[in-house]
Amino acid sequence: MKKIFIFFIFVFAFNAIAKETTFNKELFDKAQSEGKVVIVSSWVKYCTSCASQMKVLDKAKNDFNNIEYFKFDVRNKEIADLFNIQYQTTLLIFKNNKEVYRSIGETSREAIYKAIKSSI
Repeated sequence: MKKIFIFFIFVFAFNAIAKETTFNKELFDKAQSEGKVVIVSSWVKYCTSCASQMKVLDKAKNDFNNIEYFKFDVRNKEIADLFNIQYQTTLLIFKNNKEVYRSIGETSREAIYKAIKSSI
């Protein structure tokens, strides 16, 4: 019983990450025109890998200068189609108005930070 309780606490802790759509096309375009590195990630409710990735990206936006981070629910077809995203936990990085990185399911802090550093 104790193991089940710990499991549920673990699952709910990951889902406590603020899963909200922050993507806005105007803000995305503005960030790119200002020369920022733009990060876009997709999520879906109850996805623990999404929560793990978002936790890393939320920290990264404070650890790196000149980046803008947007996230969206992958079920939002309009945004998903804009970036040709079909899966949750998809991570895109844009620099100079071009996509320079794409991954699906990446949650490793080291790999994500490496991708961001190579884009700055």
